Amino acid sequence: MRIATWNVNGLRARLDFIAHWLRSREPDVVGLQELKTTEDEFPHDDFRALGYHAVVHGQKSWNGVAVLSRTPAEAETRGLPGREDDGARLLQVRVAGLHFASVYCPNGKTLDHPDYAMKLAWFEALRAYLAGVDRDAAVVIGGDFNIVPAPLDAWEGEDADGSIFCTVEERSRYRAILELGLTDLFRHLYPDERKFSWWDYRGGAFHRGMGLRIDHLLGTAAVASRVRRVEIDREYRKKKDGNIASDHAPVFADLG
Repeated sequence: MRIATWNVNGLRARLDFIAHWLRSREPDVVGLQELKTTEDEFPHDDFRALGYHAVVHGQKSWNGVAVLSRTPAEAETRGLPGREDDGARLLQVRVAGLHFASVYCPNGKTLDHPDYAMKLAWFEALRAYLAGVDRDAAVVIGGDFNIVPAPLDAWEGEDADGSIFCTVEERSRYRAILELGLTDLFRHLYPDERKFSWWDYRGGAFHRGMGLRIDHLLGTAAVASRVRRVEIDREYRKKKDGNIASDHAPVFADLG
């Protein structure tokens, strides 16, 4: 089984690009983030033609999450309880023997912006929500976490410490989620590998290797024990057939 997460940075703008990736990589379950579209406007027919069902928690112009799957999925939770005013940022479904959540965590913008305090509060609410996770079940939380877990995950290394995405406060909240019994599947397989999932559009950051690893697939032990491969799909941060890529690369994991 192949599971994946991808911040597409605008579903409508990226529809042909996403279709190209789906045909090429053939994932079974995909969490999408930053749809920037409502459920009513979601192109269900386009995805059905590609062999995918979709469950959507959308929002006009901003945020929005979805799960695509080869087999029908049942929605379990739409919206992070207690933080609904922060936007459409969490969707959990039951599909293919998994409890699978797609999350689009707040960015925070800058350390002195009001969104930074909101981000920290949102992560505290996410931890409270995930505290109810059955550690014996097959649970996956995939998404754009907007947190760099460690210096290895930033192109600047330790020089990025203390900047947005790399603060003690953000990293401690990420660790608190892992301590609930979740494993970073990429780091589980590749403890010392430096790879990134996001590159700024500006300044030639992608070609200069100036990236961050902020898109993660987290799984309980029942999932981590099955993981055989995790790929940050850098090839799909490049243009395809004239279509402009998202600033995020897809991340996928193959489960045995």
